Amino acid sequence: MSDEVALPLQFTEAAANKVKSLIADEDNPNLKLRVYITGGGCSGFQYGFTFDDQVNDGDMTIEKQGVGLVVDPMSLQYLVGGAVDYTEGLEGSRFVVTNPNAKSTCGCGSSFSI
Repeated sequence: MSDEVALPLQFTEAAANKVKSLIADEDNPNLKLRVYITGGGCSGFQYGFTFDDQVNDGDMTIEKQGVGLVVDPMSLQYLVGGAVDYTEGLEGSRFVVTNPNAKSTCGCGSSFSI
């Protein structure tokens, strides 16, 4: 049996490594990657990413490799079971969300519907 608690949202090694690198560039160790969901995009909802040094009441913080991922409660309900990753490919480099709750996604992967 493992002592690890199952998290509602995964934060991959690749994403944590990139966040660590970007925070080092900003020279502000209090920064965390905030993932959030807003209305919009071609499928109804879209993912957003920003760096934030504030954690609000109700926010969930996931730590990996000494860096944090922060999600507000409203966004978390749409992201449960998903993962935040960082990919590098022909389309460029970016943070991406794998979301099992999305019924459909747009071609670029930044917009989805429930």
